[in-house]
Amino acid sequence: MANFLHSLRRRRHKRLAEHAAASGHGDQRVAVIGLGRFGSSLAHELIRRGWDVLGVDTDPHLVQRISDDLTHAAVADCTDPETLRQLGVHEFSSAVVGIGTDIEASILIASNLLEANVPNIWAKAISRQHGQILERLGVHHVVLPEHEMGERVAHLVTGRMLDFIEFDDDYALVKTVAPAISTGLPLGESQVRSKYGVTVVGIKRPGEGFTYATAETVIEKGDVIVVTGKIRDVESFAELS
Repeated sequence: MANFLHSLRRRRHKRLAEHAAASGHGDQRVAVIGLGRFGSSLAHELIRRGWDVLGVDTDPHLVQRISDDLTHAAVADCTDPETLRQLGVHEFSSAVVGIGTDIEASILIASNLLEANVPNIWAKAISRQHGQILERLGVHHVVLPEHEMGERVAHLVTGRMLDFIEFDDDYALVKTVAPAISTGLPLGESQVRSKYGVTVVGIKRPGEGFTYATAETVIEKGDVIVVTGKIRDVESFAELS
């Protein structure tokens, strides 16, 4: 599923890059504030994808450990709006608040970024309540990594899913062994979508890689499929396998 998702993301990133180039918003600079496990992992991945990353933390040891890997790194307290200004964060297209344990600092930094009119702000939250406060402030994207990972593992432990990824608006992408009710007919004739409310988007036969599913695709017994739809629908569909 990882290769299939990578292919989907690659197409999406290409479209976003083309849109950014066409609209003149191709600035790929991001400030990551808070370089703990979450922030440092995120910063490394962004660097791997070719972004310019400014990493900031109040802990000099964390900054020293990651400084050689980033475009820029600084020991600074971003709860002070003047510090943000001096770092030039207001000129960045995106910023991520990776601080979780110090909720007061997280909220203050998020407020400062909003005041600085940073176009895209992400913030890590350690609880639903923390996330709600950040959303009310106006943070564009709130991430609950521990909560979201817990939900994902719960789906894998209790169901017949091989992988589960939840998206906004109660939708999910699921990898599962094809139920018998979906085999033997082209997808256009099996009426999987109309009967079960899910869409088969990919298929993997034993010994082969994932391929995109079409209306002519015939699913066979033992195939692994990727389906998308409302969470309750993909859960019910996976339980049929």
